[in-house]
Amino acid sequence: MPEKEIKLPEHEFRLLSDLIRNYCGISFDESSKFLLEKRLARRLEQRHLDNFRDYYRLLLYDRDRAEELTAVLDLITVNETYFFREQSQLQAFSDEIIPEVLASGPYGRKFRIWSAGCSSGEEPYTLAMLLLEKGIPANGLEVEIIASDINQRVLAAARRGVYRKNSFRTTQEYYIKKYFEREDENTMRIKDEVKRNVTFSCINLLDSGKMGLVGKVDVIFCRNVLIYFGQDARKAVVGGFFERLSDKGFLLLGHAESLMSITSSFSLRHLKNDMVYQKPHKSAPGYEAGAMPGFLRERTK
Repeated sequence: MPEKEIKLPEHEFRLLSDLIRNYCGISFDESSKFLLEKRLARRLEQRHLDNFRDYYRLLLYDRDRAEELTAVLDLITVNETYFFREQSQLQAFSDEIIPEVLASGPYGRKFRIWSAGCSSGEEPYTLAMLLLEKGIPANGLEVEIIASDINQRVLAAARRGVYRKNSFRTTQEYYIKKYFEREDENTMRIKDEVKRNVTFSCINLLDSGKMGLVGKVDVIFCRNVLIYFGQDARKAVVGGFFERLSDKGFLLLGHAESLMSITSSFSLRHLKNDMVYQKPHKSAPGYEAGAMPGFLRERTK
């Protein structure tokens, strides 16, 4: 028996889209109305509701509204990703940002990276592999990669660390052989030496309290996330990133994103491999390669 078709009236569309935007920053315009209608119709059916007006009231007042909002986000968020995405940026991270961050701080501290909007985990695991290739963590240098998303379903998949062929579309065979093991005929599981450096958390980027729990970080990756936010939400999220970054810390966005018309607080750095944003420091000491830890100098020659 076919599902009952439930239409999303214009008034309810505006109410729901405003609610979602205020909750997590994701913005829907008129062209997205059909998409929202089709995806949320599943929840109406599961909740035995006949119209979107009652569903909107449920999201506002029901005692399980937080769980229902989580279900909504699972349906509406896009989670297309894969290992080693945007390789020129990763080259800049590996060859330029890692040495600069380590040279600018006291050796022996913890190198902290935040993958904000990590989806099913390919990005933070990629960063962990690149660090391992540099010999990090090692010789007293610890590393912590905080990987966050608002979608609980993709976080569960990220914690499992099991991936199909599509996740490896740009991954060199070298990395597959070194950091993965065969799960079954169609899937590969990432090895524990990679997983142990990544911690997954559910974080709403508009929740300043949750953002604050991340603590200070040296590098933030937030790629292809801000494009789904409205302007006010973008400003709020980027302001939160600025607070979380250490002095001279780096913010890496997707290649289709920029901070133009959002903030002028960051400096735009033209590195050899890519352009990135950096939190300024008033003293702005120059980078000296000689300050790099010895074991890293050997690995980056």
